[in-house]
Amino acid sequence: MSGRSAGPTCCAHLQTNGVEVMDEALTLLAIGALFLASIAIDALGRRVHVPRVTLLVLFGVAIGPPGLDLLPTALAGTDDAVAPTALTMVAFLLGGRLKPDTLRAHGREIMALSVAVVLTSAVSVGAGIWLLTGDSVLALMLAGLAAATDPAATHEVIRSVGAKGRFATNLLGIVAIDDAWGILLFSLLMLLAEVVMGGSTPEPFFRALVELGGSVALGAAIGLPAAYLTGRLKPGEPTLMEALGLVFLCTGLSIYLGLPFLLTGMVCGIVIVHFARHHDRPFHEIERIEWPFMLLLFVMAGASLDPGSLGGLGLAGAAYISLRAGSRILGGWIGGAIAGLPGREGRLVGLALMPQAGVAIGMALIAGEHFPDKAETILAVTIASTVVFEVIGPLITVIALKQAARRSHREAG
Repeated sequence: MSGRSAGPTCCAHLQTNGVEVMDEALTLLAIGALFLASIAIDALGRRVHVPRVTLLVLFGVAIGPPGLDLLPTALAGTDDAVAPTALTMVAFLLGGRLKPDTLRAHGREIMALSVAVVLTSAVSVGAGIWLLTGDSVLALMLAGLAAATDPAATHEVIRSVGAKGRFATNLLGIVAIDDAWGILLFSLLMLLAEVVMGGSTPEPFFRALVELGGSVALGAAIGLPAAYLTGRLKPGEPTLMEALGLVFLCTGLSIYLGLPFLLTGMVCGIVIVHFARHHDRPFHEIERIEWPFMLLLFVMAGASLDPGSLGGLGLAGAAYISLRAGSRILGGWIGGAIAGLPGREGRLVGLALMPQAGVAIGMALIAGEHFPDKAETILAVTIASTVVFEVIGPLITVIALKQAARRSHREAG
């Protein structure tokens, strides 16, 4: 009996192994093809003057489930690890740009602009949605979502066009911290929404404080020893292994502890750049290796989007997009006025902060869990607006960067 039963079991085992090997092969082939395709996409972007972020998102839509559905299923599973890793790298690099001399020179501008854009976005969207729908809970939740940005897209656009100077520095500083403001504001608005619904529990507020405080503490706990220990094997800058180790440590521990990995990575970068006096270029190695992760992030983001959701956008969704876009410009103008910047420069900062991605979708999922009867509307508006802002947002950022560069050249001349 044992001899007879071994045959089918063996065949099933071989079939299972064969399927696993095929999935692994298809996944590796897809990754290789995407890396090679990115070269063509980069060349196309230079010719048609379209940010490669936008092209990669559209490419993901074309080859993913919304389009030809060519991506292997196993590759979609890698997004759970790739996205946090890529975003932590971005946060790490953004934190590294907040150097002491940068903060001394531009700290007031960065803080004024970031706070003004976040608050103006929330107030404008919240008031507009409430006047349109009369639904105070929906208005509060969409107000919280409006503050979120996409630091990865903004960072990549600035790097791809080679933007330098005060405008680009301010922009990088703003996206480095505005998601922290956004998370805190969203939690406060969720608390207010629960009070409106008849509850009075302070749990969301305390949870937000714990998450923000925990991320700051974790980033500092990793960054302080890293500031003194890294860069010793290769004088002047950390080695590739040291850089990767820090990124994966920040990402893994944040996910394990349920903390915002963006904030952890940013704080770690800030701590290292402030305390590592023996480093010449502490983030040079990460700049070399981040693009493969970013490429997969943007392609998978496009593959996960549903352009069909635009058809069901509705009046609330259209109002959200219009109000968020307008409030970004208004917030930039207000923040620029507080910081003493020319009015046009402040408005250009607001234009450059249009992209919206993963943080907003994550917030929408949390809001849907707390308010199940609003979940469908909140998710529909968030997904549809993400499609719009991820496609046109980087284009608008490029326009703002070029306008700011022209203005700077005229003033210099």
